[in-house]
Amino acid sequence: DSSGGGPLQDGYALCAEHPEFVVPPPATHEETLASIGELPLVVPPGVYGFHENANLTREQGETYAMMDSLLLTVGQATGGGGGASTEEVIGHVAEDIIAKTPKPWDIATVQAKYPTKYGESMNTVLIQELNRFNKLNSVITSSLKDILKAIKGLLLMSEDLEQVFHALYNGKTPAMWLANSYPSLKPLGGYTSDFLERLKFFQTWIDKGIPLLFWISGIYFTQAFTTGASQNFARKYTIPIDTLTFHFEMPKEQHPDEKPENGVYTYGVFLEGCKWDWEAWELAESDPKMLYVPVPMIWILPCKASELQEFPSYECPLYKVSTRKGVLSTTGHSTN
Repeated sequence: DSSGGGPLQDGYALCAEHPEFVVPPPATHEETLASIGELPLVVPPGVYGFHENANLTREQGETYAMMDSLLLTVGQATGGGGGASTEEVIGHVAEDIIAKTPKPWDIATVQAKYPTKYGESMNTVLIQELNRFNKLNSVITSSLKDILKAIKGLLLMSEDLEQVFHALYNGKTPAMWLANSYPSLKPLGGYTSDFLERLKFFQTWIDKGIPLLFWISGIYFTQAFTTGASQNFARKYTIPIDTLTFHFEMPKEQHPDEKPENGVYTYGVFLEGCKWDWEAWELAESDPKMLYVPVPMIWILPCKASELQEFPSYECPLYKVSTRKGVLSTTGHSTN
């Protein structure tokens, strides 16, 4: 019924910024096809209700897919020029990463400084995190040392090592590392820098004590960290932990001088699909060509589920990486 309002009305524009995209008037099949044929070939995202930045995201995805396909076709053939050979390139990369990577932590020494305490669950979180990063550190360094031995002919190149070899040459993070790692979509350079920054964060924790601000996206198993915050609150006030939930605040004071009485201050979260309006102190539409923007410091505050404050808010999902999908682990937590 064309007498109705909205999209069913003759001449209704699907997007205010692009009035040429209108619903075709009632007509024959051939006339309707002709009307559709007159529309522009390139359809702006606003017609589908998306922000204009959706075009950037789509084009990035297409570019990444094309580059992955090109890398598969290029193979490992090298020209006869005077540049460094493939083995030399890989050797330099492996030696550089090994040189930058610190030795694994001595867990017993750290545990003596941060013993298991009833009133401080973050000590347990720290030890668990160090064990996870020690394992990843061992996988990375041992695989790189084996690559160097294989290049020199001192070790047989296994299928797994060959995959690491090709990944290093293509600037991609080896699957062997990712199988023992926190989720990451970064290429080799970005992954290595991020890995070293995470090690630096925990070394600072060991040296200077429990942080005032926690880099939440730098933590390997985030669920253990939030559980630790809940346990501290539950034990402090003698409340069953299964009756607790979290309240989230973005304090105007973004550079606190002391820890909160309850809960934890965290940073390292980013927004996609919107931005944070620092003037109005609320979510707002994204700026053009800005796909990701930082979120203010978040105060994660445990509280009784029955006492959770209600206020105008947006229930926003939080992912470790931007693929927005994960796998349920045996503990019931998503890997993403």
